[in-house]
Amino acid sequence: MTIQPFDPVRYKAGLRLDWDAVAAGWKQWWKTIEQGAQPVSDRLVALAKIQPGHWVLDVATGIGEPAITAAQIVGPTGRVVGIDQAPRMLAIARERAASLGLQHIDFVEMDAEAPEFPAFTYHSILCRWGLMFLPNLAATLRKFRGLLKSEGRLAAAVWGPPTNVPLISVTMNTVRHVLKVPPPPADLPGPFSLADVTVLEQTLSKAGFTDIRSEQLTVTIEWASAEAYTGFQQAIAAPIQAMLVNEPTERQEHVWRAVTDAARKHADSEGILKLRNQAICVTARR
Repeated sequence: MTIQPFDPVRYKAGLRLDWDAVAAGWKQWWKTIEQGAQPVSDRLVALAKIQPGHWVLDVATGIGEPAITAAQIVGPTGRVVGIDQAPRMLAIARERAASLGLQHIDFVEMDAEAPEFPAFTYHSILCRWGLMFLPNLAATLRKFRGLLKSEGRLAAAVWGPPTNVPLISVTMNTVRHVLKVPPPPADLPGPFSLADVTVLEQTLSKAGFTDIRSEQLTVTIEWASAEAYTGFQQAIAAPIQAMLVNEPTERQEHVWRAVTDAARKHADSEGILKLRNQAICVTARR
């Protein structure tokens, strides 16, 4: 069997379709994920030293975080722009911002690797769990640096290693095991491609950033049952849906039953799941 070389253009086009396909699921479950993830948004905003009146760019904003958190700090004298390449995810972000009466925030469909803004526009650039999916990370970080004002800051969150992120690994490991799918090469983009944070720190340094620091943060997400966890994953996990899309219905049902069984091992005596996950927050100055 011939192994096809990695094609970043095709990969990103696939990501766009995959994330658009689960947008309805994110709309259904966003309160569950954001209840646990809000501390990460809060920490990124703090690390970026965002103040009233600042201009902020949120890369790979998805359904609007940490853009919405930042917008509540910069106030009407500032501006926040969230970019993402999945238009249906952006539609949810716009709904959320409108419900909060935030008029100084824009959501724009745009490739994170080709940001179309003038140089020195932003005081801060944020990215929560998006850098791991960029195939041209080094070149993109150089572009980000060029968008920052003097002394501007970048603050980003990535996931730690799979063993420390059961939110993803419980489902991913189970699906791979049942379908007998090997893990992808370590050098390809994916949720854990920056779990070794030194890779990101070194790439930031080569891109010209200084004062690079990292810290760990625990993200706790809760479901009422193992079945609820599985329903959540069925609705929002774009990479899993992509793996299962060509499997017959009976096979898919078998896989999801296996996921529920795996999740149940993490439940407490009342059947509630509280999964604690390791996020790594990284900050750097222009």
